[in-house]
Amino acid sequence: MKITTKTHETIDIDERQIVNFPHGLFGFEVLKDYALLDTECPPFYSLQSVDIESLAFTLIDPFLFRPDYEVQLDDDDLQELGIDEPRQALILSIVTIPNSNSMTANLQGPLIINRETRLGKQVILQDPRWTIKHDIIAEFNAREASPC
Repeated sequence: MKITTKTHETIDIDERQIVNFPHGLFGFEVLKDYALLDTECPPFYSLQSVDIESLAFTLIDPFLFRPDYEVQLDDDDLQELGIDEPRQALILSIVTIPNSNSMTANLQGPLIINRETRLGKQVILQDPRWTIKHDIIAEFNAREASPC
């Protein structure tokens, strides 16, 4: 399948890269299908809308900079996604990069994706430790590692 990305590049993707979010993402509820793509700058990923080429999100595995991160899903979410075991869940956070000196991750609203069925959902966590603007650079600096 061919899609055009936010950078106006047309790429060929495997159908297994498509993630369906039946409820969309918060603020983008009408858009359901996205391609999960590797980037040139690991550990980041891109979540590219299949329908609107100008819409893509940068993602990161939050456990890379917060090994203590905890996501408590209720039974309804697990059932909706068809997740029976923790290994089935891919958990990613949306990254915001407002300028070259700042990079934050939304730990309060992670994306949960069933690795096998490629169904996804954005959930809101109630744990006060996780904010929508968690400072990634500070976390990586504290561990003397670089995010890119």
